[in-house]
Amino acid sequence: MTAVTLLAFAGLCLLLSVTPGPDTFLVLRISLQSAGAGLAAALGSALASLVWAALVGVGLAAVLEDSAEVFRWLKIAGGLYLLYLGISSLIRARRTTASPAAGHAPRPSYSRRTGFGAGAFSTLLNPKVGLFYLAVVPQFIPHGGNTLDTAMVLGAIESAIGFLYLAAVAVAAAKAMAWLQRPRVSSWLERGSSGIIGALGLGVLASSTSS
Repeated sequence: MTAVTLLAFAGLCLLLSVTPGPDTFLVLRISLQSAGAGLAAALGSALASLVWAALVGVGLAAVLEDSAEVFRWLKIAGGLYLLYLGISSLIRARRTTASPAAGHAPRPSYSRRTGFGAGAFSTLLNPKVGLFYLAVVPQFIPHGGNTLDTAMVLGAIESAIGFLYLAAVAVAAAKAMAWLQRPRVSSWLERGSSGIIGALGLGVLASSTSS
């Protein structure tokens, strides 16, 4: 692959990253409670994207492309997980608002480990990430080249760009924490981002059942 090809792929990855999706809203929501957990979620999402690259490299992703039923169940699983994240986040936000300790800031609900797991599972169960690797990555693999090595190089580029963007989201949220942690603002953001995550899950479920 030439430098121009890699730059073109990097530009495509940047466009994909800055397009708001479940991972962006998830990292933002977690970062409102803990900047460290938000960064861990960004890292989990980035590393999980390498799994999709590996699937393309070894040819397992072709099964999803050939089997509409398998891809449909993947979409359903992703939708259910997003719906779970949205509902659990709303419940957690209500508990935090209803019973904060007097004189103390609400204790973060996410640890770095749970943040990392949430980011990783969100990406692994996001069919749009899989579709990106299925449709785009093979176009950049040169004829006769090592498929697995090439896919992993491209996956590493996408993973790095995705992590940098999501890390910037987490840091920006942490920097604005003083304003965002005002009870009224924090409550509306918690409910709004949780509602968006849940709505995305419902949208995925609706599209999978209608296909």
